[in-house]
Amino acid sequence: MQNRGTGRMWRAARRGVALGLALVAVWGAGLTVGGGQWGARLTALGGQPDLAVSLLSGQLGWTPGEDRALEGWGRMLLDQSPLLAAGEEAVARLRLARKEDPPAETDPVEGDGEEEPELQPSTGGEGILEMTGRGKEGGKYLSEGGVYVYNRTNFQLDASVLSEGAVDVHPGEGPQILILHSHGSESYSQADGNTYEESDPYRTTDCTHNIVKVGEEMATVFRAHGFQVIHDTTLFDYPSYNEAYDRSYAAVKQWLEQYPTIQVILDVHRDALVGNEGEIYKMVSQEAGEKVAQVMLVVGSSGGGAEHPRWRDNLAFAVALQRNLVRGYHSLARPIVLRNSRYNQQLSPGYLLVEVGGHGNTLAEAVAGARLWADNVARTLLELSGG
Repeated sequence: MQNRGTGRMWRAARRGVALGLALVAVWGAGLTVGGGQWGARLTALGGQPDLAVSLLSGQLGWTPGEDRALEGWGRMLLDQSPLLAAGEEAVARLRLARKEDPPAETDPVEGDGEEEPELQPSTGGEGILEMTGRGKEGGKYLSEGGVYVYNRTNFQLDASVLSEGAVDVHPGEGPQILILHSHGSESYSQADGNTYEESDPYRTTDCTHNIVKVGEEMATVFRAHGFQVIHDTTLFDYPSYNEAYDRSYAAVKQWLEQYPTIQVILDVHRDALVGNEGEIYKMVSQEAGEKVAQVMLVVGSSGGGAEHPRWRDNLAFAVALQRNLVRGYHSLARPIVLRNSRYNQQLSPGYLLVEVGGHGNTLAEAVAGARLWADNVARTLLELSGG
């Protein structure tokens, strides 16, 4: 045991010396240029995270996202180096293969060959890591008044798009809200001991344990605020995951024909976030001392080529809801995601896709987050209706 401990100390010392020499070399390069030029070069290095990533992983033997914290020599040097501090965030971004940045896809309703995500069951909660999704300035993020939108479309957009549309949602008499689930069998982690019988990994037809349960919690909150809610509990993704959006499209059209008073349509899902090395991420927020699942709005567009002339109105509605969410809660709302596909939202300017947590979250976390989200949204809808 003593030999192993001594070996670890020597390895840490060697890494520290190697990293120190690397930083001295960078510092020495700065002596050959003026102060302004040096600052500009250092800034340029910070904009190219490969060097920082290499130093972090090669010299410190660590990358963010692992179950252990960076400590000792590594933490001391990281804290003293803006370049390496920038690299820590860069490594975290590189490690996480999130759903927010895959290649653009065509419209699900137009038959893009949508397939079931390849998910593997988690073993006893191992490999599940917590993170909180937040917006940032620049890059693909558009922001206005604390609301962040991540642009994943083929359009080159700026923040002006957030105010181009009109909120054409004015709940009146009759059924006003339709809740459905294009992927109703989506379920959550069983790490908390709340088990269910899987139909496929992270899917179940037991509607007391899948996303339908989350939708019913939302419906209960909306009804408590006086709204008339229709909750369609059909499992459009079972037994076949493919063409689920085609089936939910037909159902929504029927509901709108039967109840033209429906103003708000919420297709409720959960996300699936898996890192490059198979680690599972769950999206959490601390709200009033309670750990809850974060909620994300997804807005479709005509970026994939399918006709959707009013997508800016759908986006305006999402922004209106998000504006009150970011005022009312610490980090309950993840940034809105704007995508090429329509997700049937061409049927109504009040149609949104809502993702509650991810498959790494527990059902209890998802239910808690959904309740808070629905309560805030209900209050916003009452403002829109003049109630």
